[in-house]
Amino acid sequence: MRILIAYDGSPCSDAALDDLERAGLPVKGDALIISVAEVWLPPPNIETEAGRDETDDFIDQRLETHRQKGELLVAEAEAKVLTCRERLLKTLPQWNIETLATYGSPAWEILSAADQHRADLIVVGSQGLSAFSRFVLGSVSQKVLTEAGCSVRVSRRRVEVDPSPIRILIGFDGSAGAIAAVNSVAERNWPADTEVMIVAATDALHTPNESEPGNIQHPENDWISSYTKNAAALLVDAGSKVNVKMRSGNPSHILVEEAETWRADCIFVGANARGSRLERFLLGTTSSAVAARANCSVEVVRRQA
Repeated sequence: MRILIAYDGSPCSDAALDDLERAGLPVKGDALIISVAEVWLPPPNIETEAGRDETDDFIDQRLETHRQKGELLVAEAEAKVLTCRERLLKTLPQWNIETLATYGSPAWEILSAADQHRADLIVVGSQGLSAFSRFVLGSVSQKVLTEAGCSVRVSRRRVEVDPSPIRILIGFDGSAGAIAAVNSVAERNWPADTEVMIVAATDALHTPNESEPGNIQHPENDWISSYTKNAAALLVDAGSKVNVKMRSGNPSHILVEEAETWRADCIFVGANARGSRLERFLLGTTSSAVAARANCSVEVVRRQA
């Protein structure tokens, strides 16, 4: 497994490191830690030309001052990734961990590095240094989540301090993306007491009521129920304890509500709901809303070509 960890020294990026202890990662793998100084560095000084005036000298001095400040920020980024690496080695001692300190647009540099690293998963904090609310997904995290070509884990700090079994909630609608989310959970290296809940939440799901007495056997119910049973069987075979819950209503609201009530560690969702063919370029509204509103970590799973 190959992961990329975006680290900026914020409390949320520190929480992302703690969260990896409960992410079911394999014993061995490759990780790249990246820290990006959000600064533009002008090119180095070049030979002066004849005919330059005092204005040109003033501009050169300003550029050099800006360069020096930028280089200090890059040096801080280098210190951050080295500190992060030492900390991560305690969690993943057998992993090959590399570091990268660079400058530019943080989201762009993270996405570019993920492509070059051939990452299976990008790990980001829910907020950067400038975010101000749990319910506001940082602009960098949002852009990475939307435009990444691989899965993205938006990590949040756990409130509980007492040891407890890992609890994974999977949002399931029978789509290829949801099945990919199930497969991703099944392939992880979870402790034996890990609990998994599959929540089949969809606006199209019909439930019986007095005005629709024959609705109990609605074809949509049968279809989603069949797919959900297959998903549960796969997870049971992988060694997980699995519960299934079917609810109708707004999927993003239901998943966030169920995760909070159940005290889930992480919600796994496919990048897109049923019907979308633009998985690389279009993040589903449910996935985006869950990632922004959940009080736990959220992993948005993308199938790679």
